[in-house]
Amino acid sequence: MKTLYLPLFALLLTALTGCTPMAYPPGAKTNAAQLQEKLLLTEDGVKLPLRHWLPKTEPTAVLIALHGFNDYSHFFEKPGEYFSQQGIACFAYDQRGFGAAPKRGLWAGEGAYTDDVRTLVGLLKQRYPKRPIYLLGESMGGAIIMATMSQTNKPEVTGIILAAPALWARSTMPWYQTSLLWTLAHTMPNLTLTGEGVHVMPSDNIPMLRALGKDPLVIKGTRVETIYGLTDLMDSAFNSANLLHENTLLLYGEKDEIIPKQPTYTFLQQFLATDTQTKTVAIYPQGYHMLLRDLQASIAWHDIAVWINSKPPKLPSGADKQALKILAAQAAKTSNFSD
Repeated sequence: MKTLYLPLFALLLTALTGCTPMAYPPGAKTNAAQLQEKLLLTEDGVKLPLRHWLPKTEPTAVLIALHGFNDYSHFFEKPGEYFSQQGIACFAYDQRGFGAAPKRGLWAGEGAYTDDVRTLVGLLKQRYPKRPIYLLGESMGGAIIMATMSQTNKPEVTGIILAAPALWARSTMPWYQTSLLWTLAHTMPNLTLTGEGVHVMPSDNIPMLRALGKDPLVIKGTRVETIYGLTDLMDSAFNSANLLHENTLLLYGEKDEIIPKQPTYTFLQQFLATDTQTKTVAIYPQGYHMLLRDLQASIAWHDIAVWINSKPPKLPSGADKQALKILAAQAAKTSNFSD
């Protein structure tokens, strides 16, 4: 019996150690980064598709927008048009592995994504030396901004805007979920998952969701190792609560079915514990995960524009007051439970 178990154990061990989730990082930095009309050329020579929405006059501010997981720069089409009409120059690019960027579907690694943010900030500072620069990220894009601004070599920006940031860290997941992810990532990292059968509503804007379903640049099937890389990024974002000191506007929808409330509210309690003077949290009762593309997206757009252009900021929607009420109620529940 022992002679039977030993080969089986060896085979299982080989399966678990023979595969590891991979990242596909940038190559050597052999070029000078360039900001072209429709491309962000990185130092390793990668061409990232770039979109921009510019005001007709000299801009009052510059906004860099980062898309979410499996999405691409087109996500900012309507917000970009709106903000440009408010005098804000907007730029968005397809991040590595997404949209029309190279190595589609492959995870480049946290360092690659944060380097690209720094690169674009530097180039836009050269183009607009006297204008404030803001970073805006949706979901995964928000997590990338949080990771970027947690580093010692973070770029100099005036503020950051986080729309439903990806904060579902391993520490907030059930054990069976993290165990399954680890097992799949270390046995079948190239397995592609489509999410079929998972019934969640990312937005109430059904025509927009149908358009995304038909858009060939939106990734429909995801490699397990890419999900694993995203989870690593969410760990970094969740752990950044005490490391973010910039002017921050964080937006979240109470109907978000993608990023759960528990990790988000836990993060926010830690995030606001250090400094509330430079941090504004807005929670929208009718908001879904795709806050910037929901049917009521214009409410969030207006709040963002006012937050950028007015000091001290007061959100017209009152979503910041709503957030204070919700977080106070959450804190009271936590206190009662611990007692």
